[in-house]
Amino acid sequence: MHASTKKWLLTKISSLILLPLMTWFIINFVSIYDENYSEVALFFTQQPSKIIFSIFIVFAFFFSALTISEIFEDYIQDEKTKNVANKLLNIFAIIMPLITILGIFNLTI
Repeated sequence: MHASTKKWLLTKISSLILLPLMTWFIINFVSIYDENYSEVALFFTQQPSKIIFSIFIVFAFFFSALTISEIFEDYIQDEKTKNVANKLLNIFAIIMPLITILGIFNLTI
């Protein structure tokens, strides 16, 4: 399978996975939007919310890295610059979800 086909397929699969996760997040975000810090922290300390939100964050960053790398492919002509931009993007797409997930799992009320 060609690399572009794999990227396209991974983008479509991750977007399908993100649909129910985004719906879950929006519904829960609306319910905790006007709450105080302790209520929001309580929501994120409950086990199902931690796990589902962590999965949501991982897939969201994965999807964004795939789509932004396509923008790099289209608009950056220099191969060296494109490779550096893609590597930095991938590092960012790994580190930011890890920091977020560690923060959520270390959250206390």
